[in-house]
Amino acid sequence: MALLKVKFNQKKRVKLAQGLWLMNWFSVFAGILVFSMGLFLKIELRKRSEVMDNSESHFVPNSLILMGILSCAFNGFAGKICYDSLDPAKFAKWKPLLKPYLALCFFFNILIFFVALICFLMRGSLESTLAQGLKNGMKFYRDTDTPGRCFMKKTIDMLQIEFKCCGNNGFKDWFEIQWISNRYLDFSSKEVKDRIKSNVDGRYLVDGVPFSCCNPSSPRPCIQYQVTNNSAHYSYDYQTEELNLWRRGCREALLHYYSSMMSSMGVVVLLVWLFEMSVMVGLRLLHTSLESIANPEDPECESEGWILENSLKDTLKSMLESLKKIGKFNQVEADTEGAEGEEGGKTPAITTVS
Repeated sequence: MALLKVKFNQKKRVKLAQGLWLMNWFSVFAGILVFSMGLFLKIELRKRSEVMDNSESHFVPNSLILMGILSCAFNGFAGKICYDSLDPAKFAKWKPLLKPYLALCFFFNILIFFVALICFLMRGSLESTLAQGLKNGMKFYRDTDTPGRCFMKKTIDMLQIEFKCCGNNGFKDWFEIQWISNRYLDFSSKEVKDRIKSNVDGRYLVDGVPFSCCNPSSPRPCIQYQVTNNSAHYSYDYQTEELNLWRRGCREALLHYYSSMMSSMGVVVLLVWLFEMSVMVGLRLLHTSLESIANPEDPECESEGWILENSLKDTLKSMLESLKKIGKFNQVEADTEGAEGEEGGKTPAITTVS
């Protein structure tokens, strides 16, 4: 028994073809939207590539761009088929191509669904990328005179100001690295000497943060040096008082920003996938309804359309049997080749008569 069998007359077939033609062009615009989203995400990731450890995060935008291009191509082609199906003479040239095309559409929709899933599942990979990238970026913050790293200070400062964040996981991350360049340190000062000597690696560590960590909304002037020294500031307790520094780490801020963006894109791609699935089902019904016309010379006669010629159970069973036949055929070929090799390798016996 065929799956989702529907009876069609000429009027219904024309309406289906016209509706599918319109839906395919909507799908072309949806493909342009997916392509645009991928391009936008790629640009946003490239803006902050200096604080990302690897290029794995570009897998999502690259996939969206590819799916957008393929969607435009597939649906543009399907629109042409639907338009030509209104004329039996024009439709005849597409008949041999429709089955392979529908198979390609099926795999294409699987890919779209996979891309939608990775939009939701890339959070873990993105988090590790940002964590390592920000850690390296903070280490290079002081290298304003080093070629290839001189831009890092500006990048980190602009990032902390724009996303209202401080450090990797929080402002205390700045206490663990030397973020002040040696050129701005007075090595004749006792305080500087003592701080460098007290550190195993000979680094100048302070309980301070860059100016970009300061919250301008705070009524108190920014305390960016001696943050943990209560006696250095009047009426101040860093453990209980609301500090005028950004509390949130930049990793969390960027992760939230990109995750929200990719989740929204994932929802859009899922909607596009549902739309593409409905177009594929409609195209299959149109294909089978046109193929099953009993009298091709009478286009007004009734016909039947279906999704699968047999039930889902029978279709899966026949597919498994076909796969088994292919496997057996390959095995027989391999055995035949082995037997021929053995026969060729045998040396004929030579009998000598004395």
